[in-house]
Amino acid sequence: MSDGLTSAGIARLHAAAERHLGATAVPGLVALVARGEQVYVEALGNLALDGEPVARDSIFRISSMTKPITAAATLAVVAEGLLGLDEPVDRLLPELADRRVLRRMDGPLADTVPATRAITTRDLLTFTFGFGMLMRMFMAATPWPVVAADEELGLATVGPPNPAVQPDPDTWIARFGTLPLLAQPGERWLYNTGSAVLGVLLARATGQPFADVLRTRIFEPLGMRDTAFWTPHTKRLATAYQPTPDGLVVWDEPDAAWSRPPAFCDGGAGLVSTVDDLLAFSRMLLADGAPVLSPRAAREMKTDQLTAAQKEHGGLGFDFFVGRSWSFGQVVLDSGAFGWDGGFGSSWLTDPAEELTMIVLTQRMFETHQAPAVHGDIQAAAYAALS
Repeated sequence: MSDGLTSAGIARLHAAAERHLGATAVPGLVALVARGEQVYVEALGNLALDGEPVARDSIFRISSMTKPITAAATLAVVAEGLLGLDEPVDRLLPELADRRVLRRMDGPLADTVPATRAITTRDLLTFTFGFGMLMRMFMAATPWPVVAADEELGLATVGPPNPAVQPDPDTWIARFGTLPLLAQPGERWLYNTGSAVLGVLLARATGQPFADVLRTRIFEPLGMRDTAFWTPHTKRLATAYQPTPDGLVVWDEPDAAWSRPPAFCDGGAGLVSTVDDLLAFSRMLLADGAPVLSPRAAREMKTDQLTAAQKEHGGLGFDFFVGRSWSFGQVVLDSGAFGWDGGFGSSWLTDPAEELTMIVLTQRMFETHQAPAVHGDIQAAAYAALS
């Protein structure tokens, strides 16, 4: 590896971040670029449109960036012998035994066929267990029956995370077990829900609440002091905004949904965190996994886990698998880079070839499955800043 970031490159990083700030764009952000031991951080703008300035230790809802953390915890529990990677989940999740599968994804809930096999832990990790989000759901003239049922049951696996409606884990999995699958186990990639189910599975495998599983296996060993499913430090928590044609609209305030322990700790999208906590997680994977994972498990987290047949059906958007694939809870690029984004306005990408980590935290919700320009611009500036 060459030396770190150039001074001219750092100036371009600052400019790339600063030009996206504004009352109708991004109220505030924290961007971190690390190469080797060099760490560069920008904290710009405000926690809310009329709020206090953003700081390096500001807290953000990281939504789907929760997924790789849940995946790492799963591999840690597998290493303890409490769970088998290719074991059917029926032993711990009897609610998911004897699955039925919809004949048509948009069809009536009663029009089903039997599942051809049981769901495994690996299926949940790779998002191939047969249930989740795909773009066709959001383009339908009327909600699919399974989407309407998901909303009615308070599962919140389709669309943004919503801790206010999700019930306790046992109730959540019991309700989820009443729904048919959208596809046969192992057949295709479907987004999101696998990570939520993993949270219930890990709690039952360990006999601990899922929040404690993450705390003991991931957060404490890595020193991730501000990562959790809620925060008492609401003065450091950014306000979440949704963009509309009329400007930014508040989605969640600091003293609302993420200011108290949720009934359901969502392994797919429930965490809050900071850039330094996420850097610690990235460095663990960038190295050999210590002290959280074995070297083999760390490699698996950074390796394509899908078959060509599973990718043929597409992902989030028709071009989702162009130049990239999916590992355990995160994307893996053909270049070897890995990471994932959070729909509340965050992104993380680590490039092992350059020993480069890029994290951008905002609280402006994505408008499509692709990250807004601020994320790509900062990543491009980071690569350009390499000496």
